[in-house]
Amino acid sequence: MKNQLLIVITALILVTMFSACSITSQTTIKPKDSFVLGDNKHGSFRVALKNISEQEVEVYKAPIDGGTHSYQIVKPKKSVKVSVDRNTALVISNKSSDTVDVQLKVTGDTGLSMGYKN
Repeated sequence: MKNQLLIVITALILVTMFSACSITSQTTIKPKDSFVLGDNKHGSFRVALKNISEQEVEVYKAPIDGGTHSYQIVKPKKSVKVSVDRNTALVISNKSSDTVDVQLKVTGDTGLSMGYKN
């Protein structure tokens, strides 16, 4: 009986730890700029992104050893969910001449670099 209780308690602790590992943010991106999430060595992560602006944003993956792929356009007021492999950045690009805002919820490996690039 003690072993079963120990297993249940351990499982609850692990579930709590993994569900608590998240980052929530509202991010502003200037015109003709990009926000880069995870341009460093890291594990996989997932992003729920909502475009809360009047302009569309472009989202794509960029492995840290080079290249880009999986381009998506996120229309105003729309949401996407993106799974990102280890050692791959997620780039959120604002190609418009207006400032845009996105809401982000990041789960998985949250030891990610974050920054802007033109």
